[in-house]
Amino acid sequence: MRRATGITVAIAIAIAIAGASGGCVDGFRGSNVQLDLSPGTPVQAHVMGAMMVGELPASTHFAIYGIQQDAAQDRLFELERFEIHRIVDPTSPCFIDVGDHVLHPGLHVTSYAAKIAEDTGITDIANPPAGATEQQKIEMATAIQRMTNVAALGSAAGIKVVSSASTAAYPNVAADCTGPADQIPPAMCTDDASNQLRLRLCQAAWRADPDLFEGTDRVLTAPLGGVTHGMVDGRNPINMAPVGGAQFFLDEALDNIDAYAIYTQADGMDTPGTQLLFGRPTMQTRGVLHVHLVSPADPALTAEMAVFIDLGQDDLHF
Repeated sequence: MRRATGITVAIAIAIAIAGASGGCVDGFRGSNVQLDLSPGTPVQAHVMGAMMVGELPASTHFAIYGIQQDAAQDRLFELERFEIHRIVDPTSPCFIDVGDHVLHPGLHVTSYAAKIAEDTGITDIANPPAGATEQQKIEMATAIQRMTNVAALGSAAGIKVVSSASTAAYPNVAADCTGPADQIPPAMCTDDASNQLRLRLCQAAWRADPDLFEGTDRVLTAPLGGVTHGMVDGRNPINMAPVGGAQFFLDEALDNIDAYAIYTQADGMDTPGTQLLFGRPTMQTRGVLHVHLVSPADPALTAEMAVFIDLGQDDLHF
């Protein structure tokens, strides 16, 4: 389990600075939870399209619970909600290009290669027109490779991202490229007007709910919308580099917790839902607890959790 020693370093520096200036630092009774989810952790289905085997409905979230146990009953406290998605979702109406650095802001990424072919006049990279420049050939080849990468990232072997949770939804998708101004143009609409409308509606949705997640293939850790908390353990299918590890900062100090559990819940559900993982804390070392979580239904499905139980009590010395 990775340990965020930078947290305690930051606290020690803040105390030293305050002491040098004659001030004081009020204790922060919060905690830090670091979570390694095994590769078999279920992922939510794409926004549109049929669910694949082993996926959870798109309108689902995960919740970490702390459990206090006594002879009478177990008391559950919800600590954090999150979602798990493919890091890119080609079916999402807002899987788009954004920013000053992109060629066509608002363009749906699945139409990127088609748009670059239109720009360059190259429909067959193996047989470009005689007048095609070297730069145009590079742009077209890059577009083709990008589509291959997107397909890999969004596949069953792709990266699973641990993100913020949201119940928000995007506006409806129009029937064609001449739809109403409050509906998102379909992905195949690549004209400037459609791109601008798509960009405006998607950015409005992200502003309305900063937790609404939308990933991008351009910078995997910088989503278009929402927050990335980390990734499920696995490999990047593009270069086979290992990925994994997520963390959450909580306002509560997690002392006096007897067990931890992760549940899956349908959006809008008040009860804990279905228990996915359960574990008891062990090995408290210098203010850090280790929790090995196991699925009650599948012992091969596990997670490892490190809990910095109280960031206001730093037992590390420098």
